[in-house]
Amino acid sequence: MEKKLHTFLHSGLIEKYVLGSTTAKESLEVEHYISTYPEVEAEYMKLQDNLEIMAKANAVEAPKFILDAVFEDIKEVPVITLPSTKHKTPWYSIAASIAALVFAGSALLLFVHNKALVRENQVVVDEIFDLRNDIKKNNDRLDEVMRQFMKLNNPETEKYVLRGNERAKDLKTVAYINAVDKTSMIDIVELPQLPENQNYQIWAELQDRMVNLGILDPSNKKLQSIPYMENALGLSITIEQKDSHNNAATAENEVAEISLKNN
Repeated sequence: MEKKLHTFLHSGLIEKYVLGSTTAKESLEVEHYISTYPEVEAEYMKLQDNLEIMAKANAVEAPKFILDAVFEDIKEVPVITLPSTKHKTPWYSIAASIAALVFAGSALLLFVHNKALVRENQVVVDEIFDLRNDIKKNNDRLDEVMRQFMKLNNPETEKYVLRGNERAKDLKTVAYINAVDKTSMIDIVELPQLPENQNYQIWAELQDRMVNLGILDPSNKKLQSIPYMENALGLSITIEQKDSHNNAATAENEVAEISLKNN
């Protein structure tokens, strides 16, 4: 219990409560501790006294616009004539009124200043949160790159370079196949631009059929995974119509091919 109380006293919640910057949930927690633990109540009263001392020490003349507003309100109040008396207003009453106005102005300025500090602190918190998110995203990207790097440098990974034929002389892709881990990746080095109604597709050649492994995007130059096919004899790339539903690669559409080692 002492550890819990010590943690609360050093959490800064009491200071935020005194300044009026706690959430509803935090306020309930602080009020519970104040009513339950004498040490917390003593700390709360001490902070209240310090706040009052600070307000008095930093007392400044009320801003002119506040006094003007007060005077305008006074002018709008109907004047009631009272029987004249010869009693003179005591000097200490006048002094107390002036002190009250000065204190009110000081309290208002302190309140506005504290609100501004709370907003600035929130901005800093948001920036730290965004920075943490960026760091996490960068770490995730780094982990993914490291995993791919380890796959590429695995002794079991075979590298196959597919180069284009006469129909796509500049085409070059590199396939990485690991028969032990049963993983396949492809690196698009260069794919010549195609008309809008055509795309590149990659196929795996099996003993009795061709299996479509997906569409290759020329704009995606990142190393990307493709389905691993057991006992594949080769890989080929074709140019197909986007609206076609071909179930097998054809020789007239083929622009690159390579045979695979027996797995």
